[in-house]
Amino acid sequence: MTRLERGARRTGGGATKGKAVTGAVAGRFAAWAARAGGRAAVLGMTVIVVAACGPTGQADSRPASTAIPSALLSEARPIGVGPRFHPPAIGPVSGSCQPVLGPRDGVHVEVFAADRVLLLPAGIGTRPPRASLNGRITAAHCYGPLVTLDPTGVVLVRPGAELTLGTLFSSWGEPLSRTRLASFTAAARTGVAVFVDGRPWQGAPAAVPLARHAEIVLEVGPHVPPHSSYTFPPGT
Repeated sequence: MTRLERGARRTGGGATKGKAVTGAVAGRFAAWAARAGGRAAVLGMTVIVVAACGPTGQADSRPASTAIPSALLSEARPIGVGPRFHPPAIGPVSGSCQPVLGPRDGVHVEVFAADRVLLLPAGIGTRPPRASLNGRITAAHCYGPLVTLDPTGVVLVRPGAELTLGTLFSSWGEPLSRTRLASFTAAARTGVAVFVDGRPWQGAPAAVPLARHAEIVLEVGPHVPPHSSYTFPPGT
């Protein structure tokens, strides 16, 4: 396992009973836990469960220094249920497909539809046969200019490749436009909302560049507070 692969395994979203805490939420929890001190370790599992399931409405009796930040709770969304929220990678490899993964730059892409997480699957930009372990691609026949090795939303881009969200969705095999996000269509007089590093993107969604360490959020449906950053795996 390469250093990049070990790092990627450690980074990303957590899930409990079909509910998800996106990778950026997990990163923010890690930073909060470091500040909160030793007791935060005991609360590690608690934050995943509570953030995944949402606030209970009950008062938090823990001291303010170790209470789960409300921002974490507001950012957590469940993983959507059904095939519309789990579309497989069926698109073509865009560009040359190399037998070795090679150096990569990390980009994080989060997709929300109907107030639920829509997962980017593992295997985008790769060709079979593939090998996987615990949902993560460990080997493939070849790797294109952009790939996903796991469903955390981390897209690994070949350095120097000038790629966009349009390239990603084409390789995924899903549509992307101002009004369409995978199998979801924006309501009348609305559109697909896009945020880059926490700021609204005013252009066409497909034109967003896959720049190194960009945090990209796409939404259709109820607004989800976008993250502005992501803790990327070492080596990306």
